[in-house]
Amino acid sequence: MSFPLLTATAALPAVGAIATAAVPAARRTAAKWLALLVSLATLVLAIVVLVRFDPDGDRYQLTESHAWIADFGVRYELGVDGIAVALIALTALLIPFIILAGWHDADPLETGSSRWRPTQGFFALILAVEAMVILSFEATDVFLFYIFFEAMLIPMYFLIGGFGDRAHEHGEKAAATQRSYAAVKFLLYNLVGGLIMLAAVIGLYVVAGNFSLQEIAAARANGTLDMATGTERWLFLGFFFAFAVKAPLWPLHTWLPNAMQESTAPVAVLITAVVDKVGTFAMLRFCLQLFPEASKWATPAILVLALISIIYGALLAVGQRDIKRLVAYASISHFGFIIMGIFAMTSQGQSGATLYMVNHGISTAALMLVAGFLISRRGSRLIADYGGVQKVAPVLAGTFLIGSLATLSLPGLAPFVSEFLVLVGTFTRYPVIGIIATFGIVLAALYTLVLYQRTMTGPVKPEVSAMPDLRVRELVVVAPLVVLLIFLGVYPKPVTDIVNPAVKQTMSDVQKKDPQPEVEAAK
Repeated sequence: MSFPLLTATAALPAVGAIATAAVPAARRTAAKWLALLVSLATLVLAIVVLVRFDPDGDRYQLTESHAWIADFGVRYELGVDGIAVALIALTALLIPFIILAGWHDADPLETGSSRWRPTQGFFALILAVEAMVILSFEATDVFLFYIFFEAMLIPMYFLIGGFGDRAHEHGEKAAATQRSYAAVKFLLYNLVGGLIMLAAVIGLYVVAGNFSLQEIAAARANGTLDMATGTERWLFLGFFFAFAVKAPLWPLHTWLPNAMQESTAPVAVLITAVVDKVGTFAMLRFCLQLFPEASKWATPAILVLALISIIYGALLAVGQRDIKRLVAYASISHFGFIIMGIFAMTSQGQSGATLYMVNHGISTAALMLVAGFLISRRGSRLIADYGGVQKVAPVLAGTFLIGSLATLSLPGLAPFVSEFLVLVGTFTRYPVIGIIATFGIVLAALYTLVLYQRTMTGPVKPEVSAMPDLRVRELVVVAPLVVLLIFLGVYPKPVTDIVNPAVKQTMSDVQKKDPQPEVEAAK
């Protein structure tokens, strides 16, 4: 029996979470180092998965299949395609940086505070989320996927509600109230989406007789499983609704700004760069593969919603006074691009959307983590409380600038390639949608450059005059992300080579071919 590599990749952070939580309270530094070492070991396993995966081989590789709940046709089935491999690598890469960036975020509060922060719990919860996200990317049994899709909400709820940002202008009591509100809103939105999906999962079992993604998709392809049109559309909507909440897509997005605002910067990165990717990934893996006809039927409406997300998110980002809320609305705009690329039903659009998931994770992590370092120094999230930072902390300002330029998809940085592919892929089939979506780029330039100008340039405000520059630990966090942004901006081929074969197979699932350009015949 071959080594269960996929199980090990998810089990390691799960076991690490339990071990970290069990560290005695007096050994909180040991808990931090244990969590970091577990995350690095998980990264090594993710790299092994990446190396062993053959983009030109079978669609699903490194597969594992074991009987689980036989009476209901539920199996423990794992397998990865190129899209899943890229996102597992992204998740495993970001978690060590998230842990390092949050090294002191769960330290005990000042003497006399009424709130106790269990340091071990903070890092254990991060590892638990990593394990559940990786299993969500690996699961090829629909019911198994659903379990971890929902289970990750619990550790995220405690990370948002129990370990919120210390920078709050109205004091600790108001901060605790806002954190509780954000955590409950996050949980309720996603639970409602999950309950609707559960009804669709049960309906899928009634129709198909099992939960195996590969078996159901094969039966759909060879015609042995024929769903009624109305049934397929209702099932699709049940799955898509849950994924659209997680993504998030307008108008189901409103939990994200609150959650990111009240979280610590590392947890905010965990939300938008890691957890939210499960929603867009699942659209590709489950919606398009299980319900191809319904996916094509819903495409016009989904493209309109994605377009609204792009413009709406960018417009609201322009008017934000809070740094974290600005990044949150920018992320809503970016997820609009990702979903637009998925449902453009072109190879360029879907390749760009998958690449965008990876690049958005890196760029958001770079910008939000540097913003977190900035906020921790000043003790405020308000843009108006900053000014002239580049004169007293030039390295911090420089990395903040690179993260900002990546957010607006500047050529030469990683998000540009993916955004360009999404727009090209959309324009070839839906030119009006593609043209309107380009205004999101203009608005992105506005909100990111204005953010940098108001915080980093101009006269030095007295409150930031003694602000220290990035420390060694913070540089270790930011420098690799900056290098990756530049490398993938110049040479995205390593990622596209992995994801393109999976994209072609997804296009085959929905029986779509790229539009042929209309070229006037040469005389």
